[in-house]
Amino acid sequence: MFKKLEKIKGLDNECLDRVNRQYPRYKELIDIVTEFKQILADKNVNRIEQWIHRASSLNIREITSFINGITRDITAVKNAIQYEYNNGLAEGSVNKLKVVKRIMYGRNSFEMLRNKLLWLEKKRVLN
Repeated sequence: MFKKLEKIKGLDNECLDRVNRQYPRYKELIDIVTEFKQILADKNVNRIEQWIHRASSLNIREITSFINGITRDITAVKNAIQYEYNNGLAEGSVNKLKVVKRIMYGRNSFEMLRNKLLWLEKKRVLN
């Protein structure tokens, strides 16, 4: 579902047509996933509502679960589609801090935690 169908070895149009005739739900699923990928590629937030409506009409449990997840915070989803910005760098730093904090739990003071984080960051910058 994630690869373009043209890039799958051993899958020609005749084989794909046979699969689509035998399993029509598969064709619907591939079409809806491809459409979603196209919305992301085009950064077209206007089509997301239509896609949600069309995808929910398929009544596929996994797709419905995905739709429920993105509709819970549709504003954030639209912003993620529209803008290039993300908070990955901040999340990575917070995750690193939490891992070090867990490792050091009960053993050292705040000052030691601070020094260790500064040392790790300095080491990362030098490499």
